[in-house]
Amino acid sequence: MDDDSRQLRWERRAEIPLAVGSLLFLGSYAVWVLWPGRPSAWRDLCLAVTFATWAMFLVDYAVRWRLSGEGPRFVRRHWMDTVVAALPLLRPVRIVKMYETVQRRRGEPRLALHLRVIAYAGLSTSLLGFAGALVVYDQEHTAPNASIRTFGDSIWFACSTLATVGYGDVVPVTSGGRVVAVALMACGLALLGAVTGSFSSWLLQTFARGDEERPPGS
Repeated sequence: MDDDSRQLRWERRAEIPLAVGSLLFLGSYAVWVLWPGRPSAWRDLCLAVTFATWAMFLVDYAVRWRLSGEGPRFVRRHWMDTVVAALPLLRPVRIVKMYETVQRRRGEPRLALHLRVIAYAGLSTSLLGFAGALVVYDQEHTAPNASIRTFGDSIWFACSTLATVGYGDVVPVTSGGRVVAVALMACGLALLGAVTGSFSSWLLQTFARGDEERPPGS
C-alpha cells in the first residue's frame, strides 16, 4: 500500500476524533475563562483536556508528515495545518472538516458549491468569533483602563471586528488582545470575501441560466 493511500486512510480515521477534540478544547477553555471561581478539580480537568487535545493535534500532524514523504516541504504545502497545530485559537476550525464529511454522500457533496462555501464560511466565522471573544475577554477584562469588561462586550467586539464594521466603542488595550483583533480582521475580510464572491457568482449563474431558457425574441 503506497504512502498516499495510507495518509488518506489516516486522515479519514482522524477527522472525527480531531473534531471532537476541537469541541472539547473550546469547551474547556470556555470554562477556564468564564468560570473564574471554578474548583481545583475543574481547573485540573480543563488543563488536562487542553494538553490532551494539543497532543492529539501534534500526533496527527507528525503522522501525516511522516506518511506524506514530503520532508520539510510538508510544512510549506500544509501551512494551515501547521498554524492550527501551533495556535490553539484556530483549533476549532477543524470542526469544519468534519462538516464536510457529513455533507458528503457516496463521495459527492450534498450541497451545491455556492451553498457549501457560504455554510463553511458561516461555521468558520462562528467558531473563530467565539474563540476570539474568549481570548480577548481573558486578556482584557482585568487590564487597567480596559473597555472590554464583560464577555458580552467581547462578543460584541468580535462580531463587529469580523464584520469589518469597527464601531470603536470597545477596543482592546493589551498586546494579546490587539494581536487577536488583527487576526479577526484578517479572517473577517477573507470569509466575507468568500461569501460575497460565492453569492455574486450564484446570482450571475442564475441570471445567465434565465437568459438561456428565455425564448428567442422575448
